[in-house]
Amino acid sequence: MVRVTETTRIGPVTGPGSPGRTDERFAIHGTDLGIVWDAGDGRVCVLFGDTFGAGRAAHGAGPGHADWRCNVLAFSGTRDLGAGLALDDVVARGDGTAAQVLPSEPGHEVTVIPNGGIALDGTHYVHYMSVREWGEPGRWRTDHAGVAVSDDGGRTWRRPRSARWKNRWWRDDPFQIGAFVRSGGYVYLFSTTQGRSGDGYLARVRPDGILHPDRYGYWDGTGWGGRQSAAAPVFTGPVGEMSLGYHSGFDRWLLMHLDESRKGLVLRSAEELTGPWSAGEVVVPAAEHPAVYGGYLHPWSLDGPDLYYLVSQWGPYNVFLTRSRLAAG
Repeated sequence: MVRVTETTRIGPVTGPGSPGRTDERFAIHGTDLGIVWDAGDGRVCVLFGDTFGAGRAAHGAGPGHADWRCNVLAFSGTRDLGAGLALDDVVARGDGTAAQVLPSEPGHEVTVIPNGGIALDGTHYVHYMSVREWGEPGRWRTDHAGVAVSDDGGRTWRRPRSARWKNRWWRDDPFQIGAFVRSGGYVYLFSTTQGRSGDGYLARVRPDGILHPDRYGYWDGTGWGGRQSAAAPVFTGPVGEMSLGYHSGFDRWLLMHLDESRKGLVLRSAEELTGPWSAGEVVVPAAEHPAVYGGYLHPWSLDGPDLYYLVSQWGPYNVFLTRSRLAAG
């Protein structure tokens, strides 16, 4: 087991006062999430959710004004994370400011929210959810989840219709919010249902099948079956947004996710992806940072005692770099 001895907020990644001056340079005045994966070229990709420019309302604002974009993608080469995370570049519009990268279907979805990303042999993949409608805090309805793909380093993306998990109205599909990780000859997808109240589920696929949900094996509690309907929870929720990575220093898998019942971000550990997973501990309590969510592990910090990750907070509606110091439990 892995435990946390202390947690420190390093500083903002986005918005006013951020090291990359994202408001001035990229028209990223307010945003959330900040999903991080190794780009394979000496940088990391950092993918954000709903993003606003100048004049945004507090607590996010919703589509249709303040230069709203469903999602934007930035890049960073920062190695000294103790001094903060600077965004060096973005996928840009003609004026140099951040462009929306995952395409949306106006009239069919409210927004397209990224969940997790991975690069495989030079090709980038993002698990996303198509939001049909927002509900009460922590509740929303998705039309489907899917995998978007980019063959040009993240500059342009497509959303194949074949690479989707449909969220049927009669069944709360368990693969609507997911995180990718590669281990051995497989890509694993850790996932949960729409909203923040579901359990944690697991699937795996050979890299060449990542765009084909029917090729995935779904953990059924004892083995890998081909029927998604037989998928069994790896552990009980509630599970919100999540991030997953292998920590070589502790020889453990780490999973960070929002747990609304415990009112904060939780860090769990396990020897195997199929568990058993530790109950974990709250590392970023909402009592200290109200309306906290997200919690995306930085892949370059998965080898030492200092674990860095990106945290969102609804009030300022921006993303912050946070550090937790780890020790063996």
